[in-house]
Amino acid sequence: MIAVIDYGMGNLRSVTNALEKLGADTVITGDRKIIKSAKAIILPGVGAFGKCIENLEKHGLLDCIRETIEEGKQYLGICLGMQVLFESSEEAPGVAGMGVLKGTVPRFTGNIKIPHMGWNNIKIVKETNILQGIENNEYFYFVHSYYCLPDDKEIVATTTPYGGEFVSSVQKDNIFACQFHPEKSQSVGLKLLQNFIDISA
Repeated sequence: MIAVIDYGMGNLRSVTNALEKLGADTVITGDRKIIKSAKAIILPGVGAFGKCIENLEKHGLLDCIRETIEEGKQYLGICLGMQVLFESSEEAPGVAGMGVLKGTVPRFTGNIKIPHMGWNNIKIVKETNILQGIENNEYFYFVHSYYCLPDDKEIVATTTPYGGEFVSSVQKDNIFACQFHPEKSQSVGLKLLQNFIDISA
């Protein structure tokens, strides 16, 4: 079973619909016991960093997610579900992220349209199981104003051009997290989710 974590925000239904279309045993839940018993967890996110952390804390899920990751279960973070893995975000000064990954989440700057919205390509810089069968320079759907800046460049899985290159996904041990939305990325997004299902089996 894959648990899609419900913490009061995030595009849960579209993620779950995509997983169910692929035949995955999926549950939307904020129940710690169910999350702990799942084979894998997905944290989707749309909204603000500070509100996300506040809601996770309010539902008692921050430690639960950290523990589940530490136990070695597969974790997929989507958009905000990627950003909250890091230590802090410019979007919410003074609010600590989960700190599972070292680094920060700055805001895009420069002469570019913010938010970064629509289809853009990924450059694969690290081979991972979850990107298996996905072509380099494949296009995924994005919508975000902030991006992750990991301290450890070894965890960078893909980068994407937008006013320079930014990190569009990371992979470390049992963690894969992406700034793009696989559930909105048509067949290539379904391929990534299928890979996640297969890895989690």
